Amino acid sequence: QVQLVESGGGLVQPGGSLRLSCAASGSIFSLFDMGWYRQAPGKQRELVATITDSGRSNYADSVKGRFTISRDNAKNMVYLQMNSLKPEDTAVYFCSAERLSRNYWGQGTQVTVSS
Repeated sequence: QVQLVESGGGLVQPGGSLRLSCAASGSIFSLFDMGWYRQAPGKQRELVATITDSGRSNYADSVKGRFTISRDNAKNMVYLQMNSLKPEDTAVYFCSAERLSRNYWGQGTQVTVSS
């Protein structure tokens, strides 16, 4: 059992940056694989980035070179640093946790990239 709370979303101009945070509680955070997903209105939820319990990361092609996922197991936190933001990045971003084939989700945080 794990609870996830995202924060850090907001309105940013194209080319700007945001850092999303996900705070986990209720379980042993270090045992979970973590990820970020996003969902734009009328579209399917899509994978943005993942990071394993050992720190190995993976990214969607659309964000490679612009986004960085990281985790701090001592603080039970996972982050998504988003640089060079584009209007196409506008979506609700969700934090995810996975262990033993069970998935957990946060409530999401809105990211809007617009001039």
